[in-house]
Amino acid sequence: MRPRPPMRRSIATAALAGATLLATLATGPGTAAAADPPPPRPKVQVEIPGPEAASGQTLAGSGHTLVPVNGRGGPAPHLSAPSAMAADGRVTKVVDNGTTADRLDIVIVGDGYTADQLDRFHADAKEKWGEITGVEPYTTYQNLFNVWTVDAVSAQSGVSGDPAQGDVKNTALGSYFWCDGVERLLCVDQDKVDSYVAKAPQADLVVVLANSSKYGGAGYNEPSAKLGYEGISTASAGNAKSGQVAIHETGHSLGKLADEYFYPGTPGYEHYEGPEADQSNISILTADRMAASRTKWYRWLGEVSPDGGTVGAYEGGGYYVTGLNRPTDGSIMRILGKPFNLPGVEAMIAGFYRHASIATPGVSTSRTLRSYDVARVTVPRLAGARQLTVRWYLDGRELRRYAGAGAVPVRGLGLGRGFHDLTVRVTDSTASVRDPGVAAALRATLTWQTHR
Repeated sequence: MRPRPPMRRSIATAALAGATLLATLATGPGTAAAADPPPPRPKVQVEIPGPEAASGQTLAGSGHTLVPVNGRGGPAPHLSAPSAMAADGRVTKVVDNGTTADRLDIVIVGDGYTADQLDRFHADAKEKWGEITGVEPYTTYQNLFNVWTVDAVSAQSGVSGDPAQGDVKNTALGSYFWCDGVERLLCVDQDKVDSYVAKAPQADLVVVLANSSKYGGAGYNEPSAKLGYEGISTASAGNAKSGQVAIHETGHSLGKLADEYFYPGTPGYEHYEGPEADQSNISILTADRMAASRTKWYRWLGEVSPDGGTVGAYEGGGYYVTGLNRPTDGSIMRILGKPFNLPGVEAMIAGFYRHASIATPGVSTSRTLRSYDVARVTVPRLAGARQLTVRWYLDGRELRRYAGAGAVPVRGLGLGRGFHDLTVRVTDSTASVRDPGVAAALRATLTWQTHR
């Protein structure tokens, strides 16, 4: 059997599509159905969150579907009040950990907040960021991030589809539940989102918070061709499980992780017979074959994982019941509210370092430093006792007395005449990374030329 693409429409979606088809067939000549169809609207793939469990575990996702890039379409709301127009598009740096060039910048935009509800949006944004940083490895590496909010003023409070499917709200980003006929799928008009995200100095990841307590969200996990960010996670601001959906989606966008859930009893997903998967957390290999081949997560086999149990090769993942294996039985890539497993933590750290640097020069490295200058480097602190390693070198020889220092005075180096290289190397020696290829990216080097 040939592998199918990782896309599955829910039963509710299929029923809706069937009803639409029957209605089209029922229309006769001379009706709107006989007219030339409108040109197809561009679509984007999104992940559907799993159904909310009344009690117990909630699956992280329920497959993918294609939805219109511009949602339901329609113009942006008209704002007439001067206060609303003045507030619309306002940018605030909520978490400031350094320059955008050296930090992973998250932009949070709210939808369904009127001008007099923006204080609530800012509080909701801080609360969701707190929820994200409550999960490792975000907790340890939270100082690698900047967080920005962009105020999007809506003409009406709330979002479409809340509480009922027929409820339509006039909002800045056009957010709506019942996207593609799935109640919990919370979609947006991506063009409108981008119009606000573009106002922030930089965006590596985007979160859209809907002014709602209804369970739902979506993962737009394709990188933005227009603005370059990794993806959009949508979530209801007032729903705790929706925040977990957003964290799960960053596993795709930042960690490039596959889903670890599967579809029992669903035709087409009984067994996978394709080639090895590209993602680091699913594999066609058993634990023994993985160890023998020294591939995938073999370095973590047998280790106790934060999500419970030991790392192995558990059957089921990537939507297939058999044929694909996952590292553990219950990480957040399968079940909401769980932590990332050990291979997932490693992948997330790799994702952080694609955007963040751990060494920011306090003095330009293009300058030649003289005896009266001081070389400076800014290094982010990690949460916890373990910190990054800082070492200084003069012409390749380590200056042990300056280990851990953020500044080195040139006068104290005892330079001989001529030019010399002063180098600082910052290294993250975390035990959460075992792949040498990933570890190689967990370092930064700055070099100044000095002269006496």
